[in-house]
Amino acid sequence: MQKGWIKLHRCIKNNWLWEDKPFSKGQAWIDILMMVNHEPKKVALGNELIIVERGSRITSIRQLCDRWGWSNTKVKNFLKMLEQDGMITHKSDSKKTVLTVVNYSDYQDKEDDKNDTETTVKRQANDTETTRKHTNKNEKNDKNEKNDKEDINISVSLKFDEQSIQYRLANYLKNYILKNNPKAKVPGLKDMDKWSVHIDRLIRLDGRTEDEIKKVIQWCQKDSFWMTNILSTKKLREKFDTLFLQMNNERTKKGYGRGKQFETNTEKIMDSMDSIQRFLEMEEEDG
Repeated sequence: MQKGWIKLHRCIKNNWLWEDKPFSKGQAWIDILMMVNHEPKKVALGNELIIVERGSRITSIRQLCDRWGWSNTKVKNFLKMLEQDGMITHKSDSKKTVLTVVNYSDYQDKEDDKNDTETTVKRQANDTETTRKHTNKNEKNDKNEKNDKEDINISVSLKFDEQSIQYRLANYLKNYILKNNPKAKVPGLKDMDKWSVHIDRLIRLDGRTEDEIKKVIQWCQKDSFWMTNILSTKKLREKFDTLFLQMNNERTKKGYGRGKQFETNTEKIMDSMDSIQRFLEMEEEDG
C-alpha cells in the first residue's frame, strides 16, 4: 500500500465531477474532511453563540442529504458507521448536527506540510519584494494595471475558479464598477476570492439565483445613487434586499405608467367615436 499524503484544495468542489450525485461513501468522507473547520470559529445559531472547535462542523442531516444526494436514512447510517469505526463523533438534536473528525490533526498537521508552508511563505515574500521593486520603477502606469502585474508574480490559490458562478458574478460587478469609474479601487486576481465568497453566501445562504444577482448588479450600477455606494460584493449582499425591492418597485411603476397612458389614449379614442356617432345621428334626424 502506498504511503504519504497529498494536498487537496477545496476548489475541487466546484468541479463538475464533484457535483455528480449521488456521492460515493469515499467521496462523502472526503467532503466531511473538507467541510470541518481548520481553526476554531464562533457560530451564531438563533440566539445562541456556539464555539465550533477545530475539526468540527455544525450542519444538519437535511443539508448532508442535499450535499450528497442521499436519503435521510442513508446519511444517518453512514454517520453511525463512521462513528463505530472511530473516524468521527456526531451529536444531533432538533436544530443541528455537530460533526467532529477524530484525530483531525492526522489529516492536516504533517511535518512535510509545515515545511511546504514555510517554503511557500518564503517564496511568496520574495516574489512580493521583487514585484514591489518592479512596481516602484513604473509608478506612472495605471493603478489597476500595476495590481494585476503584482498578482501575476504571486503564488495564487483561488477557492472559486474562474469558471464558477461565484467568480463570474463577482467579476461581473467588478467590470461594471470599472465601466462607471476606470480608477475605482477593485480587487486584483489574488483578492477576487474574497469577493466571490460574498456571492457564494448570497446564493447558498440567502437563496438568491444567478439571474436575480445579475439583474440587481445591472440595475444598481445604472442608478445614479447606488452606483456610488455598491462598490463591492460585500456591500451588494448587505443591501441586496433593499436593491431588489427598489428595482422591482421601479419596474412596477413604469409598467403602471404605460398602462395608464394606454388607458387614457383608449378613452380619448372612444370619446371621439361617440361624438362622431352622435353627429351622424343628428344629421339623419335633420335630413
